[in-house]
Parts: sequence; C-alpha cells; structure tokens
Amino acid sequence: MDLRTRVTILSESADRDGPAGAVTRPGDPVGITRVRHPGHGATRLMRIMQTNACSLSCGYCPTFCGGKVRRTFLAPEEVARVFMDARRGGLADGLFLTSGVPGRAAKMTDRMLAAVDLLRRREKFDGYIHLKLLPGTEPDQVDAAVRLANRVSVNLEAPADTYVRALAREKDLSGDLLPNLERAGRLMRERRLRGDPADIGSVGTTTQFVVGAAGERDREILGLVARLEGERLLHHAHFSAFQPVAGTPFAERRSTPAVREFRLYQAEHLLRQYGFSYDEIVFTADGNLPLDDDPKTAWAFAHPERFPIEIYRAPYEGLVRVPGIGPTAARTLVAERGRTVIRGSGDLRAAGVDVARAGWFLTLRGRRLASAPAPRQLRLFPHGQHLTQAPFRTPVPPCAYR
Repeated sequence: MDLRTRVTILSESADRDGPAGAVTRPGDPVGITRVRHPGHGATRLMRIMQTNACSLSCGYCPTFCGGKVRRTFLAPEEVARVFMDARRGGLADGLFLTSGVPGRAAKMTDRMLAAVDLLRRREKFDGYIHLKLLPGTEPDQVDAAVRLANRVSVNLEAPADTYVRALAREKDLSGDLLPNLERAGRLMRERRLRGDPADIGSVGTTTQFVVGAAGERDREILGLVARLEGERLLHHAHFSAFQPVAGTPFAERRSTPAVREFRLYQAEHLLRQYGFSYDEIVFTADGNLPLDDDPKTAWAFAHPERFPIEIYRAPYEGLVRVPGIGPTAARTLVAERGRTVIRGSGDLRAAGVDVARAGWFLTLRGRRLASAPAPRQLRLFPHGQHLTQAPFRTPVPPCAYR
C-alpha cells in the first residue's frame, strides 16, 4: 500500500483506541481529532497506530489476532514524517501513538520509542505526545517512555487478573500491566516534584477499562482507581462500555449500557475533584453504581442528616457536595455571598447552580428552596434525558458533571 492508504487504515484503527472525549469535526482530516481539556481549550491530536498487526486474542477488539482486517505498519521514520507534515500544515498540535503487538512486545515498543525519539531529537518537537505502552513492555522501556512523552498510558482493561485473562489470555494484570502503570506513575510524579525546567511537561498517566465484558463490578474498578489516584500514580481513568463488534470472539455478548460508563466517569470525578473518599461512594447490592441516580445524588439521599445546608453559611466543601452544584458554582457562591445579596433561584442559576436538582438540599436565609426532591427523571441525566431514551449518548462531557 502507499503511505496515504496505510496512514488512513492506521488512523481509523486508532480511533477505537484513543483517549476518551475526542471529537472529529466534519472536514477534519482522517486521524485528526479535537480533545477538550477543561479550562485549557482543545488540542488537535493526531491519533495513529504504528501497526494494526497483533498477536493478542483480545475478544472485544477487531484487530485481535484472528480479525479480518487489512494489516499494515509504519516505520519510525514514517510516523515522524507524517506527523511533522500535519504539524507544519497546521492540522495537528500533538500526537497519540499506539500499536498492535505483532509478536514480541519489546520489539514493537522499541519501534514506537524510536518514532518519538525522532520527533524529539531530530525534529525538535517539544509539544504534546501521548504514548500508550503495550502489554509486555519492559521496565527500561517504561523509563524511556516517561523521558520522551508528556503522557504515558497503560490500559489495565479490568480490575483483577481473572477478568483480564477472560478478555485476553496473553495479558497479565498483576505481573505486567499494573506494575508498568505504577512505575510510570512514580517516575512522572518524581519528575513533577523535581521541577527541572529541562524536562518536558509531564501531565501524568492514564488507563482505560473495558466495562462489562468480563463480569467485573464497579466497586472493584473504582477501588483500584481510587488507590492509584490516591497514591498519585494515576492522573485519571477512562471507561469504555463494552459494545460487541462483528467478527470478534465477543460478537454475541450483550452490550453494556452506556449509562454505566457515564456513572463511572461521574464517580471518578467525585474521587478526584470533589473531595469524596472511595468509602463514600454508594453501590447497589450487586456491587455496581446505581443507574437511576448519579453518584452524588445517591450519596446525598443516603445522608439526609447532612441536608439541607444554608447557602450563606455552608463552606465550599459542603456546597460542592450538593447535587447540581459543581466546583465553579460552589466557588462563585462562596465569593459572592459576602458582597452581594442572593435573592433567589434566578441568582443561583446565574452562578451556575442547577436549581431543579439542588433546591431540595439548600436553604436560603432559612427557607428551603424546594418542597420536594426533583422528579427522578430529572435526576438521571442533564437536560432531562433518561434511561428509556436509546441509544444513550452522554449529553455533556463527563468533565462537565456537577
């Protein structure tokens, strides 16, 4: 195949393996997506696989070893050239590089590292690079990846060995994937603490879980995420609701409702940005998050003794736990209530409060803002979207969750 055809095939393959939240707009070239970073705008990211040849048996992946897909590859020099052409043409700001595992993972990882090294040393590219490490990557290759990339990811796929083996018999969570993620996390944490201006900017490690394909529970996934984030070994996690793909070993399995993925994102944000502990997350009897209430609302109804709270007296830490109040709105209320009069629901909406959800949990100068909790269908999703609507699509990015 010519280079253009190979790049198209490998970019389309990478679209299934890239960071969550990426959006391709009409007219964007193949392989270029826009990734939103809350508070920092959007980055145009080239996402590409160095090869889609693979010897792994991942039952959910169309590029698994028995998949009927066109196989191709790029040499390190070609990866560097294709990206720099896109960069010089004003099409891409950063690179997400992943790969299949055709045989020995260490050999393929060397090729990925060589491509990134060419960009850093020869092309003098000092922008954003996200490198996804492969199952079977060796420790010294993890070290090299951390030196070369701004972000390193290792997809754990599931929270325990039995689940990971059920997804792909060649993968080893406790002996390979998790140690490599923890090693990368420690090295990136140490680099940030050193603050060496000669180092490239480190934005931490990420991972991804395939949700619902192996019978794992949300309690197990979030327990592992909470530990890694608490030890500052993981910046954040991505969750991907399992969807069967024709031609794969899991083609006949039942798909996972997308709402379960959304609830995991919401719960992870409570742990990482809202001051919640893992022990405060509410799970159902089967170990999963409730689907008919978001995790913050589920916690609030489990703790009626904490509510209502008074808008004029509650600290930021109390306000941000109210359903319908996010960090920005909580900070605005704390800043404004001492210098302006909050007259009612209109002023709260102007501050960013979802009054329909928050009213039952708040008092304003001693008066409760709602006589009853919001109807359940309003508590399911923003904008009133609810569980019976299909197919489910997240109406706002998970980072906008309040």
